[in-house]
Amino acid sequence: MLRPGGAEEAAQLPLRRARAPVPVPSPAAPDGSRASARLGLACLLLLLLLTLPARVDTSWWYIGALGARVICDNIPGLVSRQRQLCQRYPDIMRSVGEGAREWIRECQHQFRHHRWNCTTLDRDHTVFGRVMLRSSREAAFVYAISSAGVVHAITRACSQGELSVCSCDPYTRGRHHDQRGDFDWGGCSDNIHYGVRFAKAFVDAKEKRLKDARALMNLHNNRCGRTAVRRFLKLECKCHGVSGSCTLRTCWRALSDFRRTGDYLRRRYDGAVQVMATQDGANFTAARQGYRRATRTDLVYFDNSPDYCVLDKAAGSLGTAGRVCSKTSKGTDGCEIMCCGRGYDTTRVTRVTQCECKFHWCCAVRCKECRNTVDVHTCKAPKKAEWLDQT
Repeated sequence: MLRPGGAEEAAQLPLRRARAPVPVPSPAAPDGSRASARLGLACLLLLLLLTLPARVDTSWWYIGALGARVICDNIPGLVSRQRQLCQRYPDIMRSVGEGAREWIRECQHQFRHHRWNCTTLDRDHTVFGRVMLRSSREAAFVYAISSAGVVHAITRACSQGELSVCSCDPYTRGRHHDQRGDFDWGGCSDNIHYGVRFAKAFVDAKEKRLKDARALMNLHNNRCGRTAVRRFLKLECKCHGVSGSCTLRTCWRALSDFRRTGDYLRRRYDGAVQVMATQDGANFTAARQGYRRATRTDLVYFDNSPDYCVLDKAAGSLGTAGRVCSKTSKGTDGCEIMCCGRGYDTTRVTRVTQCECKFHWCCAVRCKECRNTVDVHTCKAPKKAEWLDQT
């Protein structure tokens, strides 16, 4: 072994004549058997690669399952930048967790009548399982609404005085005007600027580190989610003047209910644009000739979605067996579409509800119990042979 700098010293030393190696006889092997051995080894390696399960990365989304027990070192899936922000701003992480629970509820509301209904997996660090491996419309929606949920939660926490690093929007000062005339900025405007800035730094950190086509897709949809929250900021005002004449107004900006953001992103999901990455990997182009180009407000995706009809572990589909459907609806909640043509079972159930409620002085509300018998329709399970083909 040469020490550092020894290569130069070795070059100046007189060379010694090396002895020719003595050939060692070895049993001859036919060329055909060697080629067969190499081919067999290659086939074995390929088989191993195909049978190994694809890795599903964990995500910061799991923060929503931790509640108030946010311990940065114990959150799986955080990259170094996210872990640094978590350790530096533990109070904001609690807001991020609240935002995660809120956007998951909203996702489940928006897709409650669809085959894929935004189901989460208990005690699973990936939250949604393998369904997010595919660069589908569903993945596009989840990334957008998760980013929006963080913006909404942090912005609300700033204005409510729950965070020490931010408060009301410092930029809404002085006089302004709208279609109704002039007004003074006052009150406490929601600090959307801080919410967007922190959400971008935290949520985008993993995608900026990866820098591949899927990361580019995720970054685009993350931005769509952030801008959706800003889109629905509303102007609230208080009138000043004789008998509420509103000769003077004090106004502030306020967040709309998160349902408006969810409804908007749901419409964006319906009109999502299928794209492919350009050769330099820096932008998108239409997936096929004749497809329209994606704009900054469009959700984008690469892969077509599975039909989600049957349990398919590889695709992350849970199937629709046992899902409640509507016998009369022609929409996605109808039994024909929800059950994928497999048919449905009907069960008659009796529901007990409170009815004929009356107020009694003072101070109680008394109700009767009403019983109502209804038919509940649930999708049949697929035939066993069909189910085995997918698992």
